[in-house]
Amino acid sequence: MPVYIALLRAVNVGGTGSLPMAELKAICEGLGFADVKTYIQSGNVLFRSDESEKAVEEKLDKALGQKMGKRPGVMVRTRKELSDIVASAPFPDAKPNFLLVYLLPEKAPGDALDKMVAPDGEEVKLAGREIYVHYPNGSGRSKLKLPALKPGTSRNLNTMRKLAEMAADIEAG
Repeated sequence: MPVYIALLRAVNVGGTGSLPMAELKAICEGLGFADVKTYIQSGNVLFRSDESEKAVEEKLDKALGQKMGKRPGVMVRTRKELSDIVASAPFPDAKPNFLLVYLLPEKAPGDALDKMVAPDGEEVKLAGREIYVHYPNGSGRSKLKLPALKPGTSRNLNTMRKLAEMAADIEAG
């Protein structure tokens, strides 16, 4: 059974709403997902399922919408995709907590960076359904404007590495 990693958008960070990770785990188990594990309070869940990536994404987003009153937006990646995302991280000199990976619901358009305003020297790289952003002064103070990031959710490289490690452990059984 494939291992999936689902990253929820704007959960427990002031957007869609509050969702204890125990409830997220219970929802996933109720949907028939196996070996469910959560990581930190920002909406990260790993599990096994025989269903396709798109099917589990839709199923989880719908169930969360019923629970929370609004669909939060769920980005799902396979264990291999997540490992590749981590391995492909650009900006090798960036501190891992200053390099955010934005996971998008679909591939970013080729002109996604055309409207970017990066006054603090932010560096950005498009990579399929991900956009990597290095915030040299941290993301909290950044004035970066990049509309292509809006539909996605971000995690820093440290979190992505930990999720990839957890996914590999689940896959190894």
